[in-house]
Amino acid sequence: MGVDEHMGQTVFLHSDLDCFYASVEMMLDPRLKGKAMAVTGSTEDRHGIVLAKSYEAKAKGVKTAMANWEARRACPGLICVPPQYDQYLKYSRLVRAIYLRYANDIEPFGMDENWIALNGCGSVAKGGYEVAEEIRKTVKDELGLSVSIGVSFSKIIAKLGSDMNKPNGVTVLDENNWKEKVWPLPASELLYVGPATTKKLAMLNVHTIGDLARFDPEIIHTKLGKNGIALWRYASGNDMARVSPTDYVAPIKSVGHSTTCVVDLDNEYAVWLVLYELAQDVGQRLRENELAARGVQLTVKDKDFGWNQYQTQMKMTTQNSLEIAQTAFALFKARYSWMKPVRALAVVGINLVSDNQPVQLDLFNVSARHEKWRKVDSAVDEIRRRFGYRAIRAASLLGDLKMAQDKCESVIMPNFMYQ
Repeated sequence: MGVDEHMGQTVFLHSDLDCFYASVEMMLDPRLKGKAMAVTGSTEDRHGIVLAKSYEAKAKGVKTAMANWEARRACPGLICVPPQYDQYLKYSRLVRAIYLRYANDIEPFGMDENWIALNGCGSVAKGGYEVAEEIRKTVKDELGLSVSIGVSFSKIIAKLGSDMNKPNGVTVLDENNWKEKVWPLPASELLYVGPATTKKLAMLNVHTIGDLARFDPEIIHTKLGKNGIALWRYASGNDMARVSPTDYVAPIKSVGHSTTCVVDLDNEYAVWLVLYELAQDVGQRLRENELAARGVQLTVKDKDFGWNQYQTQMKMTTQNSLEIAQTAFALFKARYSWMKPVRALAVVGINLVSDNQPVQLDLFNVSARHEKWRKVDSAVDEIRRRFGYRAIRAASLLGDLKMAQDKCESVIMPNFMYQ
């Protein structure tokens, strides 16, 4: 397990910054330290939920994803601050730079979590622990942030360890003690075991990670397919996944953008405007990555949080925002029943191919129109690159789009099954 024939045993660390958003806010404003505070989305923009909270707020019942009004009811006097995503990204990069002092391969899992591969450091219990302790102290001393770290022979087991001694702790799960500490945990604690999978496992009388590890893998495969076998391997400590190289970029399989609307949308034109604005971002990112979409996926969330997802193929691949928006809007008109007003929308370009791939010519000169749009898009991209995203826009998008504005930059997520 986790053995590199040239370097000896690979030790895996999983680092998890404690209450990351809240910790950054308290570090930036020391007046918040020791107080019940939470980082919350904008109530006005309908993102009124708790994104992160201090341990003092947690002790009074405040939970992540709780509505702002619920959090204030649970914790009278709760201090709510808006998110500063630029600062979170800044400190995420600074923390990762510290990790690179100790290892060459760092794999991010969002802004606040990373896997770190240590080669040639000795055993999990000794060398791995010593490096983890040094990292923990360095992050605290240099950035004022606390990090909890799991140390193990497996990526999955290391991640479980980082949750066991919070905040600001190190947990070692080696070949001698991991079953004793991990197997009694609920199966839902295992990475990639969500609510639906938890229910399926419960129907098999699998309630703990140990239950899953001891279960017949053939039955798991029958009930859950190849993903079930992967989960069985994780629970059994047989995860062979490596930490992806620091410079590794996972292939892009889809490009999308979504928003929660500031008011419920109750007519098709309002929906069209939002879809067109979302498609602006999708088209631009497709062009930046020299990709084209062969299909479009549309997700619609209604005012009561019910959601529907639709998708369709296109006759020709495209990177054009207008075509993507038109396809998404046609899907909406054909499939959405308007039983309830629309609260949120997402547009995703799917079935991506290289933009350099040859295109079959057509009898109706559609490819010629595509080439004209390509030139227009290139000119628009260049203007935006030089003068900013809002330097040139469609006239229809200059009004009130009913869209939330508290956006966060995208963060590279790992290809977890990197081999």
